[in-house]
Amino acid sequence: MKQLSIFLENKQGALVDVLRYLKEANIQIVASTIAETEQYGIYRVICDNPEQAYIVLKEQGVAVNLTEMKCVELADKPGGAAEAIEKIVAEGVNISYFYTFLINGKGLLLYREKK
Repeated sequence: MKQLSIFLENKQGALVDVLRYLKEANIQIVASTIAETEQYGIYRVICDNPEQAYIVLKEQGVAVNLTEMKCVELADKPGGAAEAIEKIVAEGVNISYFYTFLINGKGLLLYREKK
């Protein structure tokens, strides 16, 4: 699964511009998260067409990267995420960051390995 990492200046309207570009290109956001500091934010997006979204954003002058992510399905029970992460870590994988979301009735854990 591919993820867009969009670098945004921490100013009013920056996120709205990115969302508008994606909307105008008919790109559907499936999941997203944002991490911010005082000066900038990283908006991480899973969408239905990441390659096209990347092109659209680059054409608009947006700083964006496209990265490969790992994804595992979660058990639909309390502790499902904990069990999934325990298995990943037991395989010697160091997780840089992760987030979870629901799509088509399935819980998914998306993560990036720390190199």
